[in-house]
Amino acid sequence: MLQFKKLLAFIFLISSFANAQYLVNATMTNTVDTDWVMLYRIEGTSQHFIQNTTIQKDTILIEGHKQEIGSFQFNLPASTKVGSYRINYRTKEAGFVDFIFNKENIRFTFHPDYPEQTVLFSESDENIVYRNYLTQISNEQQRLDSLQITAIRNPNFDLKTAYKKSLATINTIQSKYLDSTRNMYVKPFIKATLRANPPEIKTTVQDYMSNITSTFFDNMDFSNTALKNSSFLVDRITDYIFYINYSDDAEKQQKIYKNSVEKVFTKINDPIFKKDIIEFLIDQFEQNSNIKMVDHLFKNYFDKLPETLQNKKFKEEKLKLLATKIGRVAPNFSWTENGKKLELAKLNDAENYVLVFWSTSCSHCLKEIPVLHKFLQDKNNIKVVAFSLETNDFGWKNMKVNLPNWHHVLGLNKWENKIARTYNINATPTYFVLDANKKIIANPEELKELEAFIDKL
Repeated sequence: MLQFKKLLAFIFLISSFANAQYLVNATMTNTVDTDWVMLYRIEGTSQHFIQNTTIQKDTILIEGHKQEIGSFQFNLPASTKVGSYRINYRTKEAGFVDFIFNKENIRFTFHPDYPEQTVLFSESDENIVYRNYLTQISNEQQRLDSLQITAIRNPNFDLKTAYKKSLATINTIQSKYLDSTRNMYVKPFIKATLRANPPEIKTTVQDYMSNITSTFFDNMDFSNTALKNSSFLVDRITDYIFYINYSDDAEKQQKIYKNSVEKVFTKINDPIFKKDIIEFLIDQFEQNSNIKMVDHLFKNYFDKLPETLQNKKFKEEKLKLLATKIGRVAPNFSWTENGKKLELAKLNDAENYVLVFWSTSCSHCLKEIPVLHKFLQDKNNIKVVAFSLETNDFGWKNMKVNLPNWHHVLGLNKWENKIARTYNINATPTYFVLDANKKIIANPEELKELEAFIDKL
């Protein structure tokens, strides 16, 4: 009998473990092209794949009209980490919903084209309270901002009382939610969301913007693990650097970027998180083709990280990708021409240069290169450096005879040619326009663009 009771207890224990899981159920109020949904755990600037599932599609009647909907479910084991998660349902464009997981079932609906505006949680205390908070605090913040903007536009309006009343409402909402979430995972998010609104209404744009920029991070704890392992701080850093601080003057904007970046890094003490943010910002400025800020970040922040945290491969790959961007000095190379050794960097026979990577085995090149030669015949201030990517020199020797007054360079091994790889050449013809100092001033994609640029020189 004792053995039987032990067996029953063991079976019950196994059954409990088998059922110890959490469900994430979602319904899309419209369908998407894909059938797959991916679940990721967010950790700083990274996303770690957890699992995937399929979207079940169905049609329902709404007020007599057929409406396609989609639904999906994730089964999370008991060992799933508490934290911030992301469901991604599109691969080619943005399409995701973020949520907090804290050992509870989660159920929500959303429209896939407007996820942030439409997501509605019906199960999960953490997410329901956070969405309710965001709705209430954003509505009252909009009201406060509206009063502030009106006061700036109409200095004669007396809105001080209305402003203080709205500010008091915001503070009441904040206190209520901080108190009700005292033991919840979501509390640091609520604390960090509140804007540091000034106690008195501002009457000038300068004062208003100065307050926003100087207090932007005041309520954010950059040492908090929950905030670091979510998209919260990354999103706020992005807003602060790229959207809040802006100038139409390009030179002034660069200074603003540098000051904003410096402000961000005064807030971050965790070296690993700092490293992640540095690499994230380098990626962002690279996408914006802001080479100066990429160089600034490498020199003043990345290179000053502890050696053990510096991702050398990341730096090498980024610098290689940026080596031929507009504003960079074209990577140097040498060749032999008429018995003389020449270098791109030392050429001094023109005011501008067209560096073209082409090939005799490229049909587009065979059409465009002669056209380019004819177009440049009367332009004595421009010289062409024609770098031909070939498997052998036979066709090149015959073709270059018909292209006099150009510098001709033979690049054997074609796509594997070392110089071609330095210039990230993956198609021919590829054009670069250089100034007298060999700085890249244009990278036209087509011959017509090249001709139009040259005509303006």
